Amino acid sequence: MSLKILDTCVNCDVCEPVCPNKAISLGEEYYVIDPALCTECVGHFDEPQCVEVCPVECILVDDERPESRADLELKYRHLMESKP
Repeated sequence: MSLKILDTCVNCDVCEPVCPNKAISLGEEYYVIDPALCTECVGHFDEPQCVEVCPVECILVDDERPESRADLELKYRHLMESKP
């Protein structure tokens, strides 16, 4: 599953730079995660880095976007193939 950032985000700026897929960006009011780019760090790290660094624990699994580990690995491979 992709991750999502809740509206309790305090815009502390620590999640964006640790995302290896550049899936996190500043939205209109708080940071958001692009589900097309989020692999929960599969292929890069054992744990989602944004979750690890978030001081307010506002990054959760998005239950509305179910993805298996295999789906996330496939997305990771596709993203790596698309890199220039």
